[in-house]
Amino acid sequence: MARMATTRRVAVSTIAAWLCGFLIFFPILWMMLASFKTELEAFAIPPSFLFFHWTLENYATVQARSDYLHHALNSIIIAGGSTLIALLIAIPAAWSMAFSPTKRTKDVLLWMLSTKMMPPVGVLVPIYLIYKTVGLLDSRIGLVFILCLGNLPIVIWMLFTYFKEIPRDILEAARMDGATIGRELVYVLTPMAIPGLASTLLLNLILAWNEAFWTLNLSTSQAAPLTVFIASYSSPEGLFWAKLSAASTLAIAPILVLGWFSQKQLVRGLTFGAVK
Repeated sequence: MARMATTRRVAVSTIAAWLCGFLIFFPILWMMLASFKTELEAFAIPPSFLFFHWTLENYATVQARSDYLHHALNSIIIAGGSTLIALLIAIPAAWSMAFSPTKRTKDVLLWMLSTKMMPPVGVLVPIYLIYKTVGLLDSRIGLVFILCLGNLPIVIWMLFTYFKEIPRDILEAARMDGATIGRELVYVLTPMAIPGLASTLLLNLILAWNEAFWTLNLSTSQAAPLTVFIASYSSPEGLFWAKLSAASTLAIAPILVLGWFSQKQLVRGLTFGAVK
């Protein structure tokens, strides 16, 4: 009887999980399907799900109108660059807070987290004026810098949590063997925290890839990533749903593939230290 109840509970949980997953993925699926429709079919009522005239015209139009590869390269450079720089800064910062804390460590962590509660629009004008003065508008370096600063508190918090789960005795043994702080970071701490580092890198990469506020306001053409590429299909004449869906599908495709193939590492990192 207990086995039947357990089997029934597992079946119900599995069905519920699949339903939740389908509901979350459905908007992405609908966007992908709309990208293969004509403009009339894209907003037709009642909508057609699979039985419509499939066409690649929207993708051809998007590629002819916009240089997709240029925007994709900008997204890779900006998201990858900001993520790597944030990690280089966050690893020693999280190490010092986790293994050499002071009475102000908690206050500093809370202060860093509080900066994420401020709406970005509150500092848009001063940052825009600074960027205009120093010539960083519409530049990859400027976007890398602002995205790195924006995501740095999250990166430090995540790494701090992971580092706290590493036994202090291991680091003390390395110091007794003569390891310097640099060698301790590179050869002892980093290999032990690879799951946490990987999940932090992936999450920060996704956040930087999807960032729209700063990229739309601080870039126009030369450094414009895929978020600007998508926004260019919203015009005063109206929304062209089929072409907008095609542009959005092209924009999310790289990060969607990356997330799919790295999901095990991501889950492993997010649960790092959760089970003793």
